[in-house]
Amino acid sequence: MWLICIGGFAACKKNNLPENEQIQPPYQYSDAYFANLRAYKKTEHQVFYGWFAAYAQKEGVTAEYKKSASWGEHIAGLPDSLDFCSLWMGVPSDKQNDSLSTYNPIAYTEMRKAREVRGIKMLIPTIVNLEARGFEKSDQGLKNYAKFLTDMAFTYDLDGIDLDWEPTAGAYLADASNFAKLVQYCSERVGPRSGTGKYLVVDYYQNVLPNTIAPYIDLLVNQAYTQGTTTSSATFLQTRYNLVSWCPTRKFVVTENFGQWWDNGGSPFTEASGNTISPLDGALMYSLEGMARWQPTQGKKAGFGAFYFDRDYNNNVRPYNFVRRCIQIANPAVK
Repeated sequence: MWLICIGGFAACKKNNLPENEQIQPPYQYSDAYFANLRAYKKTEHQVFYGWFAAYAQKEGVTAEYKKSASWGEHIAGLPDSLDFCSLWMGVPSDKQNDSLSTYNPIAYTEMRKAREVRGIKMLIPTIVNLEARGFEKSDQGLKNYAKFLTDMAFTYDLDGIDLDWEPTAGAYLADASNFAKLVQYCSERVGPRSGTGKYLVVDYYQNVLPNTIAPYIDLLVNQAYTQGTTTSSATFLQTRYNLVSWCPTRKFVVTENFGQWWDNGGSPFTEASGNTISPLDGALMYSLEGMARWQPTQGKKAGFGAFYFDRDYNNNVRPYNFVRRCIQIANPAVK
């Protein structure tokens, strides 16, 4: 946060010109702190998975690239405990005139540091659509599309890809068997069977997914969004998992939509026991906390997260108040 001091504030003037005063400097951490953070990321724990877009210009803005004063719009401002960051507005790059990336040297530098120092895994998401990209509607077209998608993870040295299978996927990939083939072709270069160490994630809303993809993916991320209602529940989440019970629970992630439900940390949530109160403060429990606490009856889930979780930055007591609180609920610090 920056404050511009003008007028009679003599301490802020030099040569009669206003100066920036940094009133909330970033915390400084030791090398040991970051080493421990990276070690934690490698342990078995509930991951936090989020789609992040605030580093990019809003639609219609024509400036060269975003130079925001708010840490909430910087990759450097992401919570340290974030595990997966899906770059919703594209790959930031330090190269101009690249049609597959967005020129933003600030975001690019911060992204590299976030990966290397804080162990945050960066993924490139794509709402898959074969026809829109001009690929032939055939097995060979699927193979070519898979190469195009996975090439981005290697070209930009990212940690993997996020295949977003939406109802708008186009006629060819709306066919579950064709989508399954695309996943399998991608899995030759990314995912648990590739040997490359890069992640293959599938995210979806409520499409009927092909069960054959289970061995090829690292995570299956459900958009368990509060859409058109004002409540969420463990029953709802359990229903979502039961539809894909062929997927091991250790690969299953549930997410809320902070594009809308951000100001309270989600929508009101009811646990399987009927409880609606957070044990932390005695107030109403909201869906991000409910997702952090919920487990499928079949076993422990992989994690939870949110779309546009950056909107939690300016919430309440501290930056990313609900995100940080819920990560701590899911993964209590060792005392």
